[in-house]
Amino acid sequence: MLEKLKQLEERYDELTGLVSDPEIISDQEEWRKYTKARAALEDVVVVYRKYKELQQNIQDNNDLLEDNTDSDFRELVEIDQEDLKDKKEALESKLKVLLLPRDPNDEKNVIMEIRGGTGGDEAALFAADLLKMYSRYAEKQNWKVEMLSSNDTGIGGFKEAIVMIEGKGAYSKLKFESGVHRVQRVPTTESSGRIHTSAATVAVLPEAENVDIEIGPNDIRVDIFCSSGPGGQSVNTTQSAIRLTHIPTGIVVSCQDEKSQHKNKDKAMKVLLARLLEKAQGEQMGETASARKIMVGSGDRSERIRTYNFPQGRVTDHRIGLTSYRLESVLQGELDEFIEALITTDQAEKLKKVD
Repeated sequence: MLEKLKQLEERYDELTGLVSDPEIISDQEEWRKYTKARAALEDVVVVYRKYKELQQNIQDNNDLLEDNTDSDFRELVEIDQEDLKDKKEALESKLKVLLLPRDPNDEKNVIMEIRGGTGGDEAALFAADLLKMYSRYAEKQNWKVEMLSSNDTGIGGFKEAIVMIEGKGAYSKLKFESGVHRVQRVPTTESSGRIHTSAATVAVLPEAENVDIEIGPNDIRVDIFCSSGPGGQSVNTTQSAIRLTHIPTGIVVSCQDEKSQHKNKDKAMKVLLARLLEKAQGEQMGETASARKIMVGSGDRSERIRTYNFPQGRVTDHRIGLTSYRLESVLQGELDEFIEALITTDQAEKLKKVD
C-alpha cells in the first residue's frame, strides 16, 4: 500500500507542475485533462502526507524515549505516542478506502427519473414528494436542479418527472437511491382514514458525455409533435415537443416542457444518452455479476429499498436495516444519515473483497 501511495504522490507532484506550465495552460483542453487528473488524486495525497507526518512524529517520540530516563517526561511521551498510534490507525483505514477502485461515474452530474408506481393518484403525489425531497437535498449541497421532462396529474402529483442534478460528486451520493420507494399513509382522498401503501420508482443515471456513447448518424429518429396537457396557450398549437427513438435499442425519449423545439431536443438527448450509458454499463456489469452484487443492492429500479411510514413517523432503508424516526426532516431533504450509511456499507463490502 505504501509503495502505491508513494507513486500516487509522485504523479500528483508531476501533475502540479504540468498545470502550472504556461505551454500547457495555453492548450485549454490539455490543461483541463491534467487539472481533472490532479483533482482525482488530491484527497488521497493529502491524507497520505498527514500519515507520513504522523509516522515521523512517532519515530521522533521513539528517539526521545530511548534518550531520556526521566519517568515523568517518559510518561508524557508515551501518552502522546498512544494518541499518535490511534490517529495513524485511523488514517490507514481511510487510505484503504481512498485506494479502492473508483467508480468512473462518481463525479458526474445525475439524471434522476421518478415515476409513480402502484397506487394511482396517491403514488403520483408521493412521486412529487420524492422530487421535492431530492430537490431540497440538492439545494443543501449547492447543486443545481433542472426539470428535463414531466408528466403531471393536475392535482399536484407526477406520473413521471425527469430532472438533471448538476454538482460535484452528485452521482457518488445519489447512486444508491435507485429502486422502489414505498409509502404508507392515509391519502388525502381517503375519507375513512384507512392507511394505504403506494410506491414510486427512482432511477439515478450518470449524465453521459459525448465521449461515453457513440451514436451513428442514422441511429436516431426524430419526431416532432404538438405538446399535450397543462401548459398554457402554446399547448396543442405549437409543434415544439420532441420524440427521439434510438433505432438500434428501441429506447424512446420524449420532451415537451419547453416552448422551444431546440431546447426540448437538447433535453431529450441528455436523457437518451444517459439511458444508453446505463444500458451499456448494465450489460458490462452483467458479465461480471459477482462483482456487481453488493450489500446495498444492484441499483435495480425494481428492488424495494425504502419505506416511508407516516403513522409511525419513520423511514426504513431495507438494504442496511437503518430506521430513522425523523420522517418530516427526511422529506425536507435531510438525507445525510442514509446516504452516508449507504456509502460506508458499500466501502466496507468492497474492502472485504480486497482483504
